Amino acid sequence: MRIVTISREFGSGGRELGRRLADLPEYDYYDKEIITAIAANQNLDEEYVARTLDNHGWENIPLSFRHTLISNTTSMQTALLIEQKKIIEQIAKAGKDCVIVGRNADVLLSEYNPFNIFVCADMDAKVRRCLGMADKGENLSRKELERKIRSIDKKRSQTREMITESKWGAPASYHLVVNTTDWTIKELAPAVKAFIECWFRRENEHSAIRTL
Repeated sequence: MRIVTISREFGSGGRELGRRLADLPEYDYYDKEIITAIAANQNLDEEYVARTLDNHGWENIPLSFRHTLISNTTSMQTALLIEQKKIIEQIAKAGKDCVIVGRNADVLLSEYNPFNIFVCADMDAKVRRCLGMADKGENLSRKELERKIRSIDKKRSQTREMITESKWGAPASYHLVVNTTDWTIKELAPAVKAFIECWFRRENEHSAIRTL
């Protein structure tokens, strides 16, 4: 089983890279599908689940997946976070090759030895990508977009540090850091796929040697 996780700066193209990687080697792909599963299991609206998790309204709730300590709070935010962890673990236990975008899956699934990618870009490139993918009627100025990007990335960093006690975006935490600034994701995907396949092949060879 091969698991690829993608952490990414907002606007860097990490989600598109995940979709393209899942298409190239025929992996299963998980992104919004995780939200759909949480909503179904908890009998809640998908938009509510996404908003509750992504707005990080639970940042001050004391919990640690790393030490398996969870507070006795009955808040909905905590319940959804626990359900999310459960679903990500179920995906891994299914035993299929897959790509998982976001949700700190790289740390939550560390025992499965996933290949972990961090996708980044400079601010100009992220703003351009956000403008190019904006919904019709969304008219944020450049300054507003920059504030949005910084705010979302800050929340992702705070969330990771709280849940996993590790630093979001630190190069040493990932097997590959991909800077998309001067690239299209379509151009990058085959090269990233080749690196992933080489890494898993090497891991399999080392594993075979250790079992001799």
